[in-house]
Amino acid sequence: MASEATTLTVSGPQGDREMRISSPSRVIWPGAGVTKLDLARYVVAVGDAFVRAIGDRPVALQRYPDSVQGEMFFSKNPPKGKPEFIREVPVTFPSKRVHPMLVVDEPAAAVWMVQMNTVVFHPWPARTLDTDHPDQLRLDLDPQPGRGFADAVPAALELREVLREAGIEPYVKTSGNRGIHVFAPIRPEHDYIAVRHAVIAAARELERRMPDRVTTAWWKEERGERVFVDFNQAARDRTIAGAYSPRATAGATVSMPIRWEDLGQVEPGDFTVRTVPGIVAERGDAWAGLGETVGALDVLLEWWERDLANGQGEMPYPPDYPKMPGEPPRVQPSKKVAEHWDESGNRIEK
Repeated sequence: MASEATTLTVSGPQGDREMRISSPSRVIWPGAGVTKLDLARYVVAVGDAFVRAIGDRPVALQRYPDSVQGEMFFSKNPPKGKPEFIREVPVTFPSKRVHPMLVVDEPAAAVWMVQMNTVVFHPWPARTLDTDHPDQLRLDLDPQPGRGFADAVPAALELREVLREAGIEPYVKTSGNRGIHVFAPIRPEHDYIAVRHAVIAAARELERRMPDRVTTAWWKEERGERVFVDFNQAARDRTIAGAYSPRATAGATVSMPIRWEDLGQVEPGDFTVRTVPGIVAERGDAWAGLGETVGALDVLLEWWERDLANGQGEMPYPPDYPKMPGEPPRVQPSKKVAEHWDESGNRIEK
């Protein structure tokens, strides 16, 4: 017996493509009743804005073979059966290993990725011509337990002022969950280490201005009920959900670009796979102008050097990273035994 399948006609720069969707009635978001076909139609409906936001970048795919309530995995290598029209680009990872990643150049590419059970799209902050030098500064405001989206709003607004003082014009979007993402176009002239340092400098400045509300503490035991600025999302091979990407939440929410003036008037649940196409059709793409003004990191890197001179050094990297220069020990403060670590943060083996 033939399996259930349907075909979507998807327009693009090379004309129409007929894209097959198997199991179109499979429910991906049980709580919202959103099916695989609904998801495919969503990426077509917001296709231009979606490609404008995440296109020409290596993209990791967060895939759910059943539903968002089931198991998931990340695809960084291109899945088997990739159509010829979908581009690949070689990318170097922290381990120095190089392998190809997919690129979304047109809506049909995103539809095929949905066919491969992709729910969340994670684009790199660098473009395909130079994946070693990010052209986006990204800051992830993550409310800790006891806090929520409303607590991230004033932090985001103050962060806008911090970045503007540094000569950078930021844009904002919902994370699709409880947090807020702040993006800014930058000149692709620094590597990931320098960009991460710029993010840390901005985060520390924000923390100084809002010490009771914002934290840069990497260890959860030190964060309290504050909004954490996740600086490690700026490390190489660390990505956050792209603009217009669906999220694996019960309500089928979307990581939605918004205008700054709307930030205090919206909730993450306002933006879902079902509602966003109508919002974009009515109000347009809030990030249509992203990239018109490109900032430099000079001021933020001056702040980094200033903080370094004042004793605020490197911050811990993610646990799967190789040991990085100047990095402090990767051990929870409450579990650290001073005599087991040297001044450089290396564990002393006895």
